[in-house]
Amino acid sequence: MMTKVLVTGGAGYIGSHACKALARAGFEPVAFDNLSTGWAEAVKWGPLVRGDLMDRASIDAAMAEHRPIAVMHFAALSLVGESMQDPARYWRVNLGGALNLMEACASAGVAHFVFSSTCATYGDQDGVLLTEATPQRPINAYGGSKLAIEAMVRDFGRTFGIGHVIFRYFNVAGADPEGEIGEQHRPETHLIPLLLEAVAGRRPALTLHGTDYPTPDGTCVRDYVHVTDLAEAHVLGLRRLLDGKGNGVFCLGTGRGFSVREVIEASRLVTNREVPVVIGPRRAGDAATLVSSSSLAVQELGWEPRRSTLREMIGDAWAWAQRQGFAA
Repeated sequence: MMTKVLVTGGAGYIGSHACKALARAGFEPVAFDNLSTGWAEAVKWGPLVRGDLMDRASIDAAMAEHRPIAVMHFAALSLVGESMQDPARYWRVNLGGALNLMEACASAGVAHFVFSSTCATYGDQDGVLLTEATPQRPINAYGGSKLAIEAMVRDFGRTFGIGHVIFRYFNVAGADPEGEIGEQHRPETHLIPLLLEAVAGRRPALTLHGTDYPTPDGTCVRDYVHVTDLAEAHVLGLRRLLDGKGNGVFCLGTGRGFSVREVIEASRLVTNREVPVVIGPRRAGDAATLVSSSSLAVQELGWEPRRSTLREMIGDAWAWAQRQGFAA
C-alpha cells in the first residue's frame, strides 16, 4: 500500500507536477483543491478531494479518510498585483487557510509538512544574490502573507513536533516534458504562457510592464526554474523529513537572472516566430531583480535543476501548448 501525501492545490500548475513527481517516487498523492484556479483533468496520479482550506471541516474529513503521512502545501492566492489592490483578501485566505491546515495537521498527527513559499518574501533587493540568510522585507501582501505562514509553520513545528521544509522559489516555468500536464491559469498572468499566447495569436500582444527599471535593459530580471525541477525538489524535501534529517529552508533558483526582453528573444528563437509587444506601465509591487543562490539545496538535498534553461522551459511550454491546440 502506497504512502499517501495530501497535496493542497494539487490540481494547479505546480501542485499537479508535484503529484506526478510524488507518484514516480512511490507515494500516492491526494490532491486537495477547490478548483477555483485548478483543473480536475490535471489530477491523474491519485484521488481528487474537492475541498477548501477556509473550511476546516473539509480538511479534517480528508485527513480522516486518507490518513496522509505528510502534507505539501501549494494552495494560495498568488497574484502580486491583485495582492496590492486587495491585501485583505490575501491575508484572510492565505493566512487563514494555512492556519486551518496547520491545526488540522496537528489534530491528525501529521508529522511532516512541506511548504511552498516564495522569493516575494525578500522584497526588492537589487544586486543581491538571495540566499536563505538574506533579510526578508516583502513589499506586497502576497509576500507578506507567505512570510507570516513561514513563521506559523515553525511555531506549529516546535509545539506539535511537525517536521517541516520551506521552499522559497523563484519564477516557475515550463511544462511536463512528457506532455501530460502544463501551465494553464485563469486568468493567465505568467510571462512565458502570455508570451506564447501572443506568438500563437491568442492575444494581440504581450504587454511589457515597465521599461525603466534599474536593470541592463530596463525590464525586470527574474530567476526561472523549470516546474519539473521544482517538483523534484519537493520530493527531495519530503525524503529529508522522512529520513529524519531535520527541518530546513531552501531557496530554489539557478543563480542566473533573465530580463523580460531576454525571455522574449529566447522565445523568438525557440518558436521561430516574432513576439508582438506593447509597452505598459509598471505593476505595483514588482521588484526590479530577484535572483537566487540554490547552493544549500544542491548541497543538502542533492537537488539539480536539470531542465532549467530558457530553451528547455520555453520549448516544453510551447510543445504542451501545441498539443493542447493552444498554438498551431
